[in-house]
Amino acid sequence: MKKSKIRLKGRLKTFLSVFTYLTMFLWVVNIAVFAFGGLHAGLILAIFSICYSIVVILMNVRTRPLIMNELISFATEYGQIQKTLLREMDLASCLIDETGRIVWTNIEFEKIIHEEKGCHKPISNFFPTVTVDKFPMEADEEVQMDLDYGQSNYSLRMRHIPLSEIGRNSDIIDTDDYEGYLIMLYLFDETALKLAVQEIDDQSLASGLIYLDNYDEALASVEEVRRSLLIALIDRKINKYIARSNGIVTKTEKDKYFVIMPKKSLQQLQESRFDILDEVKNVSIGNEMGVTLSIGVGVNGLSYAQNYEFARTAIDLALGRGGDQAVVKSPDNLVYYGGKSQQVEKSTRVKARVKAHALREIIMANDTVLVMGHRMGDVDSFGASIGIYRITKSLEKNCHIVLNDVTTSIKPLLDLFKSNSEYSEDMIVGSQQAIEMMGRKTVLIVVDVNRPSITDCPELLRNCKNIVVLDHHRQGSETIENATLSYVEPYASSACEMVSEILQYIGDDVKMTSLEADCMYSGIVVDTNNFMQKTGVRTFEAAAFLRRHGADVIRVRKLFRENAEEYKAKADAVSQAEIYKGVYAISTCSSEDIDSPTVIGAQAANELLNIKGIKASFVCTHYQNTVYVSARSIDEVNVQVIMERLGGGGHMTVAGCQMESITVTEAIGIIKETLDKMIEEGEIK
Repeated sequence: MKKSKIRLKGRLKTFLSVFTYLTMFLWVVNIAVFAFGGLHAGLILAIFSICYSIVVILMNVRTRPLIMNELISFATEYGQIQKTLLREMDLASCLIDETGRIVWTNIEFEKIIHEEKGCHKPISNFFPTVTVDKFPMEADEEVQMDLDYGQSNYSLRMRHIPLSEIGRNSDIIDTDDYEGYLIMLYLFDETALKLAVQEIDDQSLASGLIYLDNYDEALASVEEVRRSLLIALIDRKINKYIARSNGIVTKTEKDKYFVIMPKKSLQQLQESRFDILDEVKNVSIGNEMGVTLSIGVGVNGLSYAQNYEFARTAIDLALGRGGDQAVVKSPDNLVYYGGKSQQVEKSTRVKARVKAHALREIIMANDTVLVMGHRMGDVDSFGASIGIYRITKSLEKNCHIVLNDVTTSIKPLLDLFKSNSEYSEDMIVGSQQAIEMMGRKTVLIVVDVNRPSITDCPELLRNCKNIVVLDHHRQGSETIENATLSYVEPYASSACEMVSEILQYIGDDVKMTSLEADCMYSGIVVDTNNFMQKTGVRTFEAAAFLRRHGADVIRVRKLFRENAEEYKAKADAVSQAEIYKGVYAISTCSSEDIDSPTVIGAQAANELLNIKGIKASFVCTHYQNTVYVSARSIDEVNVQVIMERLGGGGHMTVAGCQMESITVTEAIGIIKETLDKMIEEGEIK
């Protein structure tokens, strides 16, 4: 009864209807024969037509149901075959409803999740990363993601299947306002592929450069007959270390080595944090000075040549940061290891003389010089700017110092220059004025900073083609690129020390005033904490040079006397310090009623180092919606690497960072978390 209601359509219906239409046409022809062909011909054709009609009727009555039965049986078997194929398909797949619950699974999918047929649990129970918010929401949209499950790696793909079309073709449900859907999920097993790719990646080569930082100084500290033995011991340690890593090392110069090794071996060296740094440092055959290494490694480049360029960049960073460390550079990342030793001061001034002559040539080739320090300028950056101003004026060129924020630390010095008629009114300019002054024959000299983001006017760096960098801070991953001249010496105590040396070689016609000498001497005094931190022979020589040009110690001391509020704020910061883990002093400095609280915070950090047993100090100052962190140490902890974790930088013993839009309490919490993590990783003790 139900089958009789089924109607054929399409080409099959047309094919079976042809015989009926031919029967009707045959009877029309038969009538025409009776009318025009005679009685006998008509009777003969009539007999044929009757027989033909009986055959057609019987076929329609008896054969059509048989055809329908066969078609229905075929469709049923075809659907069953499809269902069986989907169930037994080698590709793991399942259907998920819009709530994330599994509706249907095939056998391969059940094997992966270790569930029987009929599992209707949420998909997130098995794959926590596959949540409803990651489902494709448009028809025919596909989402692809990588998935690790058990010991296998999969590429997961999901397709959106709307149910509205299925409902519209139904006679029993109304889907006009229905927006339901199903998600078809496929799992492509890529475990073998990823293992093969990983194996190829592990065997890719990394290029490295190893430099001995203090080769000449270390040899000079040992007896002549033992020098060859010291070199041999160092060579042996380096060769054995690289050989253990399945690498090859060759000595290119007396203090330089070139290394290649598999990437997998490099990962092992990174896990051991390049312990060769300490091994070589401990080599002792009577030498008074330990030998330190700088290592630069390039990896993941598109070619061997690019890896070598990465290694060159990495070794430059390692040397620029003071040596005794390893830097690993990839296309999108820089990782630092070591850096626990103070850089050895160079006794020769050859480099300073060469840089001074180069600076003179650059200034002479231009008409205008702009000098810029870091944001929230201090005495060192201002003093170095004054030194460059004097050099430029002695070469009869125009010079302007870019200064936006006048802190209390430099205000006494700035007032002396403003009240002196020998200096023009446009000696100090703001950012906007400096931008307007910039022309094709302008050189920008950046002092006391080598990070573009914290300069007083980063826009000047983007617009100026001639850039000179003079800085004493260790370099980080962010540097001023395309500088015409870059003179970065981390062993220098201050930028004022560096500029003082340049002044001595720039020419015989440079005559400093006592005010300028006071300003530069102040920069050295502040950055060395009254010659107690990071001072060397050249620091005192620079101070002596400035003293000969009129710098007065008493005048400088009077300039930097503190008022009562500042002294109380510093005393409060010291008295409220928390001793964390027994060796780290952490405190806060108030910014109320203080013009330059960041300077007071830095001074408080220095004072905290006077407490017995303290290895490092951290003082947080909230100022202008930013928390300024001043970090100090004597020699046991590298505060630079700690501050770099927080987005800052500096020196091994003097560093800092800035945290925006957070409270002081939150900043202290971040510092503690960073210390805990670095102690756990073994980077600090």
